[in-house]
Parts: sequence; structure tokens; C-alpha cells
Amino acid sequence: MAEIQKVLAAVPYHRERREQLRKIFAPAEMIFCDPEDRAGILNALQTVDVALLGSDRDDSFFYGPNLKWVHVDHAGLNRIARPEFLNRDMVITGSAGRSAPALADHAVYFMLSFTFAFSALIQAQQAHHYIQDPQFLGSLRCLHGQTVGIIGMGNTGKELAVRAKAFGMQVLGYRRSQADLPEGVDRMYCANAGESIDALLCQSDFVVLALPLTNGTYHMISERELSLMKPTACLINIARGAVIDEKALTKALYSSAIGGAGLDTFEKEPLPEDSPLWDAPHTILTPHVTPQMPDRTDRSLAIIEKNVQRYRAGKPMRNQLGEEELFTMNPSGDLEEATCQNIFIGRS
Repeated sequence: MAEIQKVLAAVPYHRERREQLRKIFAPAEMIFCDPEDRAGILNALQTVDVALLGSDRDDSFFYGPNLKWVHVDHAGLNRIARPEFLNRDMVITGSAGRSAPALADHAVYFMLSFTFAFSALIQAQQAHHYIQDPQFLGSLRCLHGQTVGIIGMGNTGKELAVRAKAFGMQVLGYRRSQADLPEGVDRMYCANAGESIDALLCQSDFVVLALPLTNGTYHMISERELSLMKPTACLINIARGAVIDEKALTKALYSSAIGGAGLDTFEKEPLPEDSPLWDAPHTILTPHVTPQMPDRTDRSLAIIEKNVQRYRAGKPMRNQLGEEELFTMNPSGDLEEATCQNIFIGRS
């Protein structure tokens, strides 16, 4: 049994949510800090053994003489997935899964946008032009009967598989390790079974990236992988920008080597004004934005509560950062930060 003595909570929760945290961690002492109060957080870290953080952007927040567990209340932990953190006697967990249904919806938004040629239709509407071109109208094809390949079968991938199957799609999946076939998936490819993503790429009309950014997934989609896709297939990224080699993708889009791309994340964020992706053919961009889950905080609290129980019982934690998540490909910090837009969205 592992005891919890004192907890720092530097998360943007309202009063009633803070009271829920008190109950979850009781009888431990709680210290609440504003997420922007750096001095207060650093001071509290000198005495606590558990810390709940709203961001992982400050390395200093992961050090304390008694610190044994840090929970970061967002999904992507690639920024701190470095040996200096993984090799310490400290557990780091995140809130992956709390926004999975919304992220799956985001992927469906991209797929439907391409299926209905949304960009062309909205341009025609703005020009007051009623399209009657038989060739254009005949080129539209519904999702039913098409194939989606989902690379990354975690929380978001599983949610997307169910949605895609509801549209009558053929669903292919790719994951690191073998496990029971998730609901909605027709065929699963597994890395530890010696299988690659190649077959999935060749068969799919839509390739959706829903996997974490690690040393193993950095630039997973590059020139070779894009060349395996159908010339009519669309690539959709709701993972991290650096999973894709953007130079290779840009070349593929401008040469019509693939049918299009729906991108929500980029190697550098905000996306630079001079990026050629802004004007790439058949490309839809969203600024790392996903509509917020109405119960997102409840879902975060459920993850935290379950992990408190696991921590006290000495059991493996949910969303625990491990060696498989190691990411050292970006020592300069030039890639996008895994941050959450805080105005009206719930991306992380």
C-alpha cells in the first residue's frame, strides 16, 4: 500500500470540482494553486508527494524532494517523455481518453467534408452558384462501403471504429500489441506480430492517425508511406503534427499523389503564415481545435480517482508514461507543444 500525504492541485477546476478532488484524495492534505502561479506551485512542490498539473510546459514542476506521482491533466505527454523523467522514482500519468469521443467526431468531420466535397460546395454557395455539373456530382461518394484505416487503436481509435462501422465502412486498425479485436474493427494489424502499416495504407480510402508521438512514430508517415496510399485516399491527422513528415506530405498534395488531407495538428504551432499547407490542394486545416466534451472534467476526475485507487493499492496506473512513449527526437523544442486551447475547446 502506498500512502498519499499531501497533494498539490494546480488545475483550472471550479470550487465544486475542487471539493470532489478533496474527497478523492481524502484523508490527504490538499494544496490548491492557480495554474499560472508559478511561484506558488514551486513552493508547494517542496512538501507534496503528489501533484496534479494542468500543463507539462515547465520542467521545474516535475521536481520535489518528496514527489512520487505527477498527473498532467491532458492527453499528450510527449514533451516530457524523456529519460530524465522516465528514469526517476516517480510515476507520471495523463488524462488520455477524456476527449476521445470528440476526437473521433473530428475525424468523421474530415471524412464527411471530403465525401461531400465541402470546400467546393461552400465556394459555390459564396459565389451564388448552383452546381449542376454531372461530372462533379457523379464524383461524390458516400462513406458507406469505403475503407478507413486507423493507425493507433487507443481510446480515440476505438471510438472512431464504432462510428465508422455505423456508417457502413470497412474498418482496418493498426496497434503496437495484440489484444482482443475492438468493436467495429474488421481487421487488425499488430506491430509485435511483425506486421507493418503497409497493407492498411494500400487498402484504405481514409487513413486516420490517432496514435501518440514517440521515437517510433516520429515521421511515421513520410514519402514511402504516402506512395503506398491510393491516389484518391485522404490522410487525416488528429494525433501530433510530427507523426507526419510535412515536407513529404506537401509534395504529395501538390503533385496529387494522394487525394487530400485533413490536418488538425502540425510540426510547428501555430502553423506559420508562409506554410505551403495553407494553400495545398484538397486540404482542410483546423487549428488544433476539437469541440469540448460536455463532461470532460467529469471524465478527468474519473481517471484521477481510478488512479488514486491503483496508486494506493500498488497497481499499474492508467495512462502511465513508460519506455514505449519515449520521445527524444526533438531536443530543440521546435515541434508543436501539446497544449490545449482554453477558450472554447477541449482538445487535450
